Amino acid sequence: MITPPPVFAAGVVGVQDASADKLWVQYLARFDPRSTVRIGAWQALLSSAPDAAIAQFVATGFDYAVKLSQDKKARNMDFARRVLAAYTAEFAPEVHAAAQFAVDSRDDADRERFANGGFEAAKKRDTTAREAKGEQAKALVEADRQFVRNLAVNDPGAQVRVSASYATRAGATDSDLVDFFATGWAFGARLDLEVFRQQAADNDTRWRATLSRLMADAQAAEQAAKDATSEVEKAKAAAVAAWKAVGEHTGPARSAWDEAQELARKQAANWAAVYAAAAAASGPNWAAIAGPAQTNQSSWDAEREFAAQQAQYWKSLLQQALDGEQRVRTS
Repeated sequence: MITPPPVFAAGVVGVQDASADKLWVQYLARFDPRSTVRIGAWQALLSSAPDAAIAQFVATGFDYAVKLSQDKKARNMDFARRVLAAYTAEFAPEVHAAAQFAVDSRDDADRERFANGGFEAAKKRDTTAREAKGEQAKALVEADRQFVRNLAVNDPGAQVRVSASYATRAGATDSDLVDFFATGWAFGARLDLEVFRQQAADNDTRWRATLSRLMADAQAAEQAAKDATSEVEKAKAAAVAAWKAVGEHTGPARSAWDEAQELARKQAANWAAVYAAAAAASGPNWAAIAGPAQTNQSSWDAEREFAAQQAQYWKSLLQQALDGEQRVRTS
């Protein structure tokens, strides 16, 4: 594998080796929303020849793992785990228990039933129980409704906006708003984070796979220009073009990671504000979002830091390409 330029992690500039792709695959192993991708990434990292396994995973294994994730059994498991993470035993006991059973079951049919009817049925049982107690609905005040209306317009996450819009739509009931505080907000937030991570994974892994080929082509073309004894200018022009292709390839990645930093910054600030509002409020509704708010702020802060590292990584690649062009032109 052509070794990538320095990786930036924990504020330390690494040497030029395979560590950039290794850190990227570690990210996938921990945070990709698809279990098949996480498993494939861990298999590469734990291989007896990890550098080669990581290179293969980036080149072809990732796409294969994504294909496997589209299988219904894999989708059902990922869905059950997503629900389990977002619906707590304290505020959604029926959904949490049903999701836990689906995740723990050895029978794929149980997860199929959960994904196709079981989840909605459990949600209804939780809603009915909350309505029977009446505590959450009684605790609602107009400021709560206004806060959620604002989320419907201004929240950085598309899924939270959708959920907030439904809870405050024309004809919405107090029960709809209670459900949003109890579960809809946290579940929408989970979806927004997963969409962010999956988009980053899909884009960057494929950019890296193409990068490996372009780097190999550029290095080979530069060496050919050095070795040329005839048509030297033609060989140099080919090498310059090859390094230029590397530089141009970094453009979408640099833009995407800059945008990712900004979105993650907005999300972290948003969840800090939500936590502050929850801490200042009283009653059972805001209590349900206080924990998820802290967790989400921490997650988005980490995503912002990681996005900054990846943006710097791709910028260093651009500089490497520019340096390559300059070497060829002046040789």
